[in-house]
Amino acid sequence: MTGKNYEILEHIAVLSENTSGWRKELTLTKWFDNEPKYDIRDWSSDYGKCGKGVTLSKDELNVLMECKLELEEL
Repeated sequence: MTGKNYEILEHIAVLSENTSGWRKELTLTKWFDNEPKYDIRDWSSDYGKCGKGVTLSKDELNVLMECKLELEEL
């Protein structure tokens, strides 16, 4: 991604980290001038670069969490 078109408002969790220092994180991020969304993607160690990812609304994140609970019951 070129330019800084985002603002990370909250770092929620580091899901993994590779040997080059890139981390897959769950964050609350504001992209461009849109409302903040929950975001899962890879970030460079200085947050200057990011990989492709997934953005989720609060409702979508809640559905994902419900799926997790259902999977734990299996």
